[in-house]
Amino acid sequence: MSPLPTEAVCVVEIRRPQIIAEAASRRSNMSYVERNLMPGETVVYRTRLHWVVIFWPIVLSILFGVAGIVLLARTMAGARDDSSRAPMLVGGAILLVVGIVSLIVALVKRNATEMAVTDRRVIVKIGVAARRTFEILLSKVESIGVEESVVGRMLGYGTVVVRGTGGTPEPFDTVAHPLEFRKQVQQQIENSQERARS
Repeated sequence: MSPLPTEAVCVVEIRRPQIIAEAASRRSNMSYVERNLMPGETVVYRTRLHWVVIFWPIVLSILFGVAGIVLLARTMAGARDDSSRAPMLVGGAILLVVGIVSLIVALVKRNATEMAVTDRRVIVKIGVAARRTFEILLSKVESIGVEESVVGRMLGYGTVVVRGTGGTPEPFDTVAHPLEFRKQVQQQIENSQERARS
């Protein structure tokens, strides 16, 4: 047996996992919407949850973080033989961690929500570990409504309610730029109807 075929097989076996890993890496960097587009489908408009969803977590994060830093600073500046030093260190560290974790959770929740209008569908994905997806063809959209509170109108967020043909309404809360989202859906429905007529 010649050593050449064995070497060639080894090269193929080494390169194949590398190619698969590169393809998986490219795919993992893509958003849910990009990974689930049909051939020839293009994204027309994207939105996500409004920044107001992270307002209270940011406030809590600042409060807990500042309290934790103050407690840690006072502990470090205090006397070395103080018996309350260890509980204060632990308490300060816990407050700091709670502040950081609450901010991270809020940011992940906001960034894990994708809403897109394509030239064929409305696509919504909510969640990371537990995921909820909603996809409806534009031809099946019966109506799309927007509900805004006074504060929502001032800050630019609201609830988008999509109703499919013969289906139940699907509400999506705290959507940024809900009127623009509705406008884009209606525009794409009109465009698809014009394409069907011609």
